[in-house]
Amino acid sequence: MTLEDNAGDVIRKSRMMFGIPPEQSAAAGKLTPAQLEAFEQSGTAPAGVDWAGLGGKLEVHPDKLRRLAEGWLPKPVDTSVWREFRMLTSTGEGMSVNCFLVWDEVTREAALFDTGFDAGAIFAVLEENQLRLEHIFITHSHGDHVAALEAVRNRFPKARLHTSSASAPPQHRNRANDFIHLGSLRITNRETPGHADDGVTYVVGNFPDDAPNIAVVGDALFAGSMGGAPGKGALAKQKVRDQILSLPGPTLVCPGHGPLTTVGEQLEANPFFR
Repeated sequence: MTLEDNAGDVIRKSRMMFGIPPEQSAAAGKLTPAQLEAFEQSGTAPAGVDWAGLGGKLEVHPDKLRRLAEGWLPKPVDTSVWREFRMLTSTGEGMSVNCFLVWDEVTREAALFDTGFDAGAIFAVLEENQLRLEHIFITHSHGDHVAALEAVRNRFPKARLHTSSASAPPQHRNRANDFIHLGSLRITNRETPGHADDGVTYVVGNFPDDAPNIAVVGDALFAGSMGGAPGKGALAKQKVRDQILSLPGPTLVCPGHGPLTTVGEQLEANPFFR
C-alpha cells in the first residue's frame, strides 16, 4: 500500500495549516516558486533544497522531510498479532479509504470503525467469522468515511452508533469517560479535532496474548503525514501530540488512508512532529 502523502503533500499541507505564502516557503528552501510548485505536485525534491530553512519555515522536521522525499516507508506490520482485527480498504470518488473491524474471540461481538465505500466487504468478514456487529464507531463525518453507513445500519439496525458529530442525537455522541466493553476488549475515545471538527480517535485494548493496543485515528494522523487542517495547524498538531503520540510506542496506528504504522515509528519519522 502506498503512502497517503509524499513530501510535496507535507509541504503543501503545512503551508495551508499556517497560512504561509508559497513565495516565502520557496525562499526559505532556496527554491524558486516554480520549483516549489513542482515539488508540491510531484513529491520529487529539486537539487539544492535548503532542508533546514524549509523545515524551519513550515514547522516540520527537516531531516524527516528529506527522508520522506528520499523514499521513506513504514515497516510492514504483521497483523496476525491481532487475530481479531481486519483492515478493509475500499475505493470511490478517486480515493481509497480504510475501515476496521475488531471482535471478541469468545463472544463474537464485533465493532466497526468507519465504513468506507463498500459495505459488502464488511458484511463478508462478519459472515465469514460468524460475528454480531454491536457497535459502529465513526472517526469523523467526512463522506468517504461514512459512505456505506446507511447500508451498514440498515443491515444491523441494533448496532450502537458512536460519533463526535455535533449534529448527532445525544445518545450517539461520544463522552470523554466512555468505556465500551466488547467482550473482553475495551474501547475508549480521545478527541482529535483539526482535520475535522468532530475528529476522534478510538483506542482498543486488552487483546489476547498481550497484543499492543490499536488506535483508530481517522485522518488525524497518517504514516509520514497527517490530515490537512487549513488554518488549524496548531490545534491539529497539538491534539495528535497529546492524544495519539502520547500512547505507548508499540500501539498500532490505524489511519483512514494509507498503510498501518505505530506510535513509535511516527515519533521517529513523521515530519510534522519535531
